[in-house]
Amino acid sequence: MTSLPSPSDEQLAHGACLTRAIHDEIAAQGGWISFARYMELALYAPGLGYYSAGSKKFGAGGDFVTAPEISPLFARTLARQAAQVLRATRGDVLELGAGTGQLAAQMLIELQRLDALPQRYRILEVSAHLRSVQGETLSAMLPAALLQRVEWLDALPSALTGFVFGNEVLDALPVHVLAWRDCGVHERGVATEGDGFVWQEQPVSDGAPGEVAASLDLPVGYVSEVCPAASALIASLAASLQQGVLLFVDYGFPRREYYHPQRATGTLMCHYRQHAHDDPFLYPGLQDITAHVDFTSAAEAGVVHGMQLLGYASQTQFLINCGITDLLAEVSPADMAAYLPLAAQAQKLLSPAEMGELFKVVALGKGMEPLLGFARGDKAHTL
Repeated sequence: MTSLPSPSDEQLAHGACLTRAIHDEIAAQGGWISFARYMELALYAPGLGYYSAGSKKFGAGGDFVTAPEISPLFARTLARQAAQVLRATRGDVLELGAGTGQLAAQMLIELQRLDALPQRYRILEVSAHLRSVQGETLSAMLPAALLQRVEWLDALPSALTGFVFGNEVLDALPVHVLAWRDCGVHERGVATEGDGFVWQEQPVSDGAPGEVAASLDLPVGYVSEVCPAASALIASLAASLQQGVLLFVDYGFPRREYYHPQRATGTLMCHYRQHAHDDPFLYPGLQDITAHVDFTSAAEAGVVHGMQLLGYASQTQFLINCGITDLLAEVSPADMAAYLPLAAQAQKLLSPAEMGELFKVVALGKGMEPLLGFARGDKAHTL
């Protein structure tokens, strides 16, 4: 593992508090919990989990950088897709997990420019800390007339119309880790060892992880993840969506690529101060834990619950379809001070060596015409 920066004494004390809480949970459950439960606690335990506590997560000074922090071009381009949906539905925007709030602010400014403002820009955010950060960001970036359109939700509304989206949301949902052994499929869970944690396996249960495992034909020795939580979220959104689009931007693959021989050790990854590594038991509460998205499962969950698959494409293709190059062309190359940074940002969003091909966009919906973002290069057939 690459040498990682050392946490401060305060951070270590915080991590120790979360570690004790997870130890207590493991003891209460008889000495073993699923990795999904460990991941849920490590990320979302109230006041202690990574997303629930106060450390800086996004941007150059945090643990990872997301597209909205790279460039306003991302939000401005995404807003063009949102505008098409809002004009067709006269609905609202619902953002799932709004990070720092920067994407929401940039989206609202661009939607106003496009004369396609929603009545409400709603944010479903489970972290009280991130709600506070989002509120500060939006207050600093938005005029009062736009700020008053923003509202935070504690739960999904019973009825939704409009544009619903999540940027890097599915990868942060808790995953179960499965291992194919000579004696059958086992679930890799978590037990305690001294002050820390260790992997411990037991036969997979008959619940959702077992059902997914039974549908996969993988060789002995293969280890990977399944994410029933993603399917459950999409099912809940499908039940609420009356008309409109559900769109996710994230890193991942279609199923046949997800469970490829080259990925025989899974896709689990941790992010700590701009370093990526694969030890989820290091620094609990101080690092992000993610897994790549199985976009086939996401699409199936939507279709099974009454939505249409409206498109699937690389981030590059989606952003080009939505006009990112037109936005870049608004700045003259002769104005090098303005143009060169913007061009470099576009390169990060579009380049196959950066985010362009690893990140994908999938859209599901009800009562919608073909979407701008998938006009060319739609690879929905690969799911």
